[in-house]
Amino acid sequence: MGPMSPVRTLRLWGPRSLGVALGIFMTIGFGLQLWGGPFQRRLPGLQLRQPWAPSLGPDVQSCIPRQHLVFLKTHKSGSSSVLNLLHRYGDRHGLRFALPARYQFGYPRLFQASRVKGYNPHGGGTQPSFHILCHHMRFNLKEVLQVMPPDSFFFSIVRDPAALARSAFSYYKSTSSAFRKAPSLAAFLANPRAFYRPGARGDHYARNLLWFDFGLPFPPEMRTKGGNPNLLKDSNSLHIHVLPSGAGSRAQVPDPNALFQPVPTVADGHSQPASPATLDLESSSFIQWGLAWLDSVFDLVMVAEYFDESLVLLADALCWGLDDVVGFMHNAQAGGGQGHSAASNSELTPDDQLLTARARAWNNLDWALYLHFNRSLWARIEQFGQRKLQRAVAELRARREALAKHCLVGGEALDPKYITDRKLRPFQFGSSKVLGYVLQSGLSPQDQEECERLATPELQYKDKLDAKQFPPIVTQTLKTSRLLSP
Repeated sequence: MGPMSPVRTLRLWGPRSLGVALGIFMTIGFGLQLWGGPFQRRLPGLQLRQPWAPSLGPDVQSCIPRQHLVFLKTHKSGSSSVLNLLHRYGDRHGLRFALPARYQFGYPRLFQASRVKGYNPHGGGTQPSFHILCHHMRFNLKEVLQVMPPDSFFFSIVRDPAALARSAFSYYKSTSSAFRKAPSLAAFLANPRAFYRPGARGDHYARNLLWFDFGLPFPPEMRTKGGNPNLLKDSNSLHIHVLPSGAGSRAQVPDPNALFQPVPTVADGHSQPASPATLDLESSSFIQWGLAWLDSVFDLVMVAEYFDESLVLLADALCWGLDDVVGFMHNAQAGGGQGHSAASNSELTPDDQLLTARARAWNNLDWALYLHFNRSLWARIEQFGQRKLQRAVAELRARREALAKHCLVGGEALDPKYITDRKLRPFQFGSSKVLGYVLQSGLSPQDQEECERLATPELQYKDKLDAKQFPPIVTQTLKTSRLLSP
């Protein structure tokens, strides 16, 4: 690969220079309070682990499987499918999850360590550490590092904001005041300011939802009702050709540095973006600074449109086996899916092309974020090797298809009306039906257990893990009293 960009260089700075940059970062109101401590110790350079050869299996690999994981579960980006594989892996290996009291960590508020069930900041060395943090939150690094070990692997997933907008509009129409007032997504995007009010209840779902979930700050003009931000003024300059998942050639993605040039300065002999405090916040440097910070924190960001390719890279980075990342799609909406593949612009109708352009322009911060991580994913694929990736993706898909045929009635997701088992019926929310799975009859006990893990929705699986980690105290007391009674 060519010379490192300033963004990549940020990941490789030493603790001192990184601390200087983050100190500047804090002065402009990011409010993340990241100076010193464990943050300095958990910023390894970006590197792939040992090449992953699916045909060999994990037992011949020299790397050690990673089990300290932080997954930022972004909304409507295929993250529920990732959550299922984390649930299954942790469940099988007896790992300890950092769980919310209910199902989210106080979202849409920033994550707070105090919301983790069983977390005791004064527990000292007697408190067992958590292995996996993976449920919905608005990212807050300082608080995350109060809960998770400093060597944790941080990863997340992003999605084209046009596809995300379509899914979010139907799913959050009753939750977002902006969506609720709009008769259709097309009407909303034709004149979003007629419906959208910054700070209104649920309206964070209606604009730059990914940027919000990553815990990044918004420019001042985007926090006021009368603002008219134009961080990316020309939506035509934001065109990106996204190839369908599994395409044989490299995605043709414009270099984000051509759109968002950082302003270099020199500190401790390293090139770094200048402090946004010295920059015009309407310039692209504000965006570039946020992306550079994300690069310094996250070890991998998956892309929903290349879901299977992302899974292969995840398995390689974590030193996991193929079966650890094979799973079924979860929380898919009937008629819409999760967007695990992408259509080229030429395959869209003129109306869809217009809606796509408007969605990307309205969600300008998300679009910049998506461009950046789509590019970084393909740079990583180039390093991994495209032919090797294609073989691994083909094997992963064949294994998924075989599991679906063996485990599932019909071999695919079904309308919830067919799902009578409450343990497998997904939570129904929004205007579209959320699909789920029905297991085949006659499975062996071992296959029944594994197929059930694959098909269990996120809420039921969270409850299962919760009961496993925190057995009901009353039940234990009753059992003890019975044993001690004459």
